Amino acid sequence: MTHGEFKWVRRHLFIWAKTDQRGASRRAGGPAWNPLLAHVLDVAAVVGQLWDRYLPPTVRARLTEAFGGGDPAIARAVVMLLAGLHDLGKGSSCFLRQFGQNAWDSAYLRQARAAWEKQARTAGLPLATRLDHEVSVRHEHITAFHLPRLLGCTCQDCKGSGQRHEGLHVAAYLLGGHHGHIPGKDTVDRAPMAADIDLWLPVYTELVQEAATLIGVDLTRLPTLVRPERPSVLPLFTGLVILGDWIASDDTRFTYRDLSTPTTTWWQTSLAQARDAADTFGLDAWHAKPADWADLYPGTSPRDFQTAAMAALPTSGSALVIIEAGTGSGKTRLALACAHHLAVTCGYQGLYMAMPTRAAANQAAHEIADFIQHALGGPDSAMLAVVHGTAEATDFVHDLLDAGRLPGQSVFDGLEDFVTGTDTGPKNNQGEARAVLDPWYLRRCLGLIATFAIGTVDQVVLATLPSRHWMLRLLGLATKTVIIDEAHAYELYQQGLLAAALRWLADAGSSVVVLSATLPAAARVALTDAWCAGHRVTPADTGQSGPITVVDENGSITRTGSGVKTPKLRTYIDFLSDPGVEELADHVMRQAEGAGITLVLRNRVDSAVELHTTALRRATVNGWLPEEIILLHGRTLPRFRLPVEQRLLRLLGPGGDPRRRNPDRPHRLLVIATQVVEQSLDIDFDRLYTDLAPIDLLIQRRGREHRHAVNDPFRPFWAHRAHMTILLRTGIDGLPLVEPPNRLQGRPAGNLDGYVYAPYTLLATWNALNLRTRADGTVRITTPTHTTDLIEAVYGPRQTATGILGETLDRTWQRWQLALADEESRCGAHALEPFTRRGASMEVAGLVSGDAHGDGDDGGVNGIKAVSRLGDPSVNAVALYRQTDGTLTYDPDGHLRADLARHTPDSVARRQQQKDLLLNTLSIPVHWFTREKTPLLAPETWPAHTAPALRHMRVALFDPADGTCVSGPLGLVLDKTTGLSR
Repeated sequence: MTHGEFKWVRRHLFIWAKTDQRGASRRAGGPAWNPLLAHVLDVAAVVGQLWDRYLPPTVRARLTEAFGGGDPAIARAVVMLLAGLHDLGKGSSCFLRQFGQNAWDSAYLRQARAAWEKQARTAGLPLATRLDHEVSVRHEHITAFHLPRLLGCTCQDCKGSGQRHEGLHVAAYLLGGHHGHIPGKDTVDRAPMAADIDLWLPVYTELVQEAATLIGVDLTRLPTLVRPERPSVLPLFTGLVILGDWIASDDTRFTYRDLSTPTTTWWQTSLAQARDAADTFGLDAWHAKPADWADLYPGTSPRDFQTAAMAALPTSGSALVIIEAGTGSGKTRLALACAHHLAVTCGYQGLYMAMPTRAAANQAAHEIADFIQHALGGPDSAMLAVVHGTAEATDFVHDLLDAGRLPGQSVFDGLEDFVTGTDTGPKNNQGEARAVLDPWYLRRCLGLIATFAIGTVDQVVLATLPSRHWMLRLLGLATKTVIIDEAHAYELYQQGLLAAALRWLADAGSSVVVLSATLPAAARVALTDAWCAGHRVTPADTGQSGPITVVDENGSITRTGSGVKTPKLRTYIDFLSDPGVEELADHVMRQAEGAGITLVLRNRVDSAVELHTTALRRATVNGWLPEEIILLHGRTLPRFRLPVEQRLLRLLGPGGDPRRRNPDRPHRLLVIATQVVEQSLDIDFDRLYTDLAPIDLLIQRRGREHRHAVNDPFRPFWAHRAHMTILLRTGIDGLPLVEPPNRLQGRPAGNLDGYVYAPYTLLATWNALNLRTRADGTVRITTPTHTTDLIEAVYGPRQTATGILGETLDRTWQRWQLALADEESRCGAHALEPFTRRGASMEVAGLVSGDAHGDGDDGGVNGIKAVSRLGDPSVNAVALYRQTDGTLTYDPDGHLRADLARHTPDSVARRQQQKDLLLNTLSIPVHWFTREKTPLLAPETWPAHTAPALRHMRVALFDPADGTCVSGPLGLVLDKTTGLSR
């Protein structure tokens, strides 16, 4: 097309949406910029694919109600059009002036800019005379301001004198949040400064009308059709727009359009490329078929309580399922079977399993992969994402990535994964269903979009916080059955956020399965009430009892499993005044001198490290080898910790055949660990020593002992029965010390564990167990028989006693209640809710967020505004070793040279590089920067590194000889075994 012909091209086609900054279009022989209308059509086509293939019937029904007046076909087209128009505000001089003006833009783009501007002005695009003098306003806010008027609203705010169509304004504000934060009215009202409506209205009108014609929307009906009133529709619609925009912005999959080609051809191209993208990313719902237990778990039969639970599930509609059963009872298998049933009856897109820790998620991912093999019901593959900050550092994720490669694609070409283990990845036999993963799902927030996903509970609670892209997180969860494991393990603040999540998910039509071995009655009631509130129904409790609770969408509560036989575990408990690290180390090593595998579980890292150091020093005296003593805690680099976890799984796990004793199980072993072992690893110990902890956690810790019955005949005689010793620090009054030291309150000697757990729960736990002491000085409990009584004894009504015990219980109770009230208040201040306190539906103004609320990721020393859990946050930094010749390495021995070059996105080299950097990422407690007598240097003062891979990262360099920090947080010491210290 010659320059003279451009004046006949419709002016709105010269509004560009993308420029070829990565050169993809140029390499393919395409233009240097892509018209906004082309991007509108691309996004609309992607959203159409998501509607047809990804969204479950539950979400489609809610969108149909909000955007189609009950007609699914109309709603689909309207949602496609609205989603496509999210970038309308790019039609403004303040945005369009950016073409070729960035420092990194090539000469090619700068030349293309000159040609584009000349052609655009010739065609009549109302660009300002001096583009560089234009006021800057974000383009999504311009969209939010002008779109209602363009779609037919004639209210005063839209410069008219007619009826206000509130739905159009709500939809426009939601589109204004497609970069992650829904804007407020004050922000949107600034938009006219950057896009004079008198100049741009005719251009916008042309573009909107052409897009509507191509997509098939009758604009005259929109004002009465668009009524997004249900609370969950607001974030679900925004999340759908964000997802569609991210997919359609991939310029390797969506080509730039030439102005010489008819826009009808553009639309056909968009439809075809959207189908291809959906195929590539596996954006299809889980088409679950009815199946028996034996189909899902070949060679097994359900236990009685599993059968009872499955029989209680509703035949249609969403459900909340609460499963309370002991460790090793088969809760996870039951949860997955429930998710399969709900996928059949509700058509959910998939499932997400939320775990309390990253290590727990890493281990459970294998079980999900095995489940997928049988749940898919055919030789298909499905995306399985592991969703947490260090997922890409695990072998399992890389095995999933390799399993998803097309035939003929290259693999790592000699690059070996650092962490190795037997059978770490998914099965990948020809012709069998399997779990795979596309690298696209490794990007921020996208893991929850995968059909199957497993990660930490943080992802669920972040979907209720005004962090960036929270709507996309909620969309990913709302399309699935959400499984929340270890529900008892979360602090009140997190439980409050989980309750908010249940209200959102219930309103969205999702289903939730909650697992716990030790759930207090109050927590169960709170979950049930939250679910019913989300459905706006009153709980209907018929007074049944049992460990399985099923609540349908009408609020009807069914309890079952009462009287059903479940595996019972008997445990003998005794108390031991902590004799000090040297005597304790000698005791446990002498006890297992002949044979035995012992776990000593400490509440604090410092306590674990001190005992481990002492045990190593005393090993020779006690006839032990250093390699027989293992330390595991969370303050070590993943590069050094993950191999320890893998070793423990190999030695103490169930082995290849759960019916036979693990052949690798050693003669004896001493493991000293913190809570990371409590909920994370499927490993079995003969004997357990533990610091005093709240009763629910003690019951959980007991699950690490005598876990695999197949080992029972081979245990040493002194450990033939499950025996747990609780270590106490006692005061002069003979009572356990549970409060931290405080000289002002008359406690020069205290227990630092009181900073970890509420002192009342520690003392109440001791008291509840002590009251059960038998004549021989031991306490015998049987789980799950005694579980409920013990849990309620600590978390139910306040315990009372006489004397010093009663005074301490009263004092610590009052402080605990104040702390709980503070947690509840902070939850109420942070959480986004679907309904107001008076029960009204939340309006879009209540969902406004912004930079003040944070991204939900690493927020540095100043903290994360959208916090997913309380406690001391941390600052992440990449730890590298600087060798004597200046070389940077990942290991102190200098064998693994750090690759810090720039690599092509999604390339094999970049994947390996990102994995290595994650393996070397450490977490530094924030209080080390703020509350210590000699605080560390603030991260913003650390030396910057020019290596391309480190430009946007905090970097700490360490001396390989002694582990001292030589650049960055001076004063830290990093040891391969004991981890990070000051």
